[in-house]
Amino acid sequence: MARPRSQEAHERVLLTALDLFGTRGIDATSMDAVAHASGVSKATIYNHWANKKALLLDVMLMLHGLNRDAEEVDTGDICRDLATVLSRRPPDQFDAARDRIMPALVAYSAVHREFGEAWRHRVMEPGRQCLKRILRRGIERKLLPATLDLDAAMALLLGPLLYMKIFHDGARSQDIGAKVAAAFWRAHATAGSTPAPAKARRSSAK
Repeated sequence: MARPRSQEAHERVLLTALDLFGTRGIDATSMDAVAHASGVSKATIYNHWANKKALLLDVMLMLHGLNRDAEEVDTGDICRDLATVLSRRPPDQFDAARDRIMPALVAYSAVHREFGEAWRHRVMEPGRQCLKRILRRGIERKLLPATLDLDAAMALLLGPLLYMKIFHDGARSQDIGAKVAAAFWRAHATAGSTPAPAKARRSSAK
């Protein structure tokens, strides 16, 4: 079945904006430029996005595979669930585009604090909240100690991923999620809990 024209226009604007933001820069890209390059009228664009910041945020959600509801993970194995979330990767098709636009996005967020907060809330927070829900299930099921500090646990789980992102290329960091989950489980699981699996399922947003 053919997609509705409004959906096609929506996707065309997102892809065009992504290209312009990455090549011209965010500040140098106007809504007029997006309309001209995409062939979608400015009136139609403003029916979908109130302003350039809203469009930029939707571009970032698309880049990270977050433009749809995140799948909840509850297999009954807390370690495996942690590994699944930590191993999630954004769509491979946008790898080059993410590398190109991220430096500009960081700089833009530093100047436009309101956008930076929206980016953190929409792009970064869902994954953190998903991990916290898994940890809380582990505590409720007495597989993790009731005294577990959730904020410290988040730092332990996410810190290695940030380190690998900064200091190693993607190929070397592909399995880090499963390794981090297993190390966390060995350190914090209550006595008698099922041992951490040697390998955890890897999930990829595509």
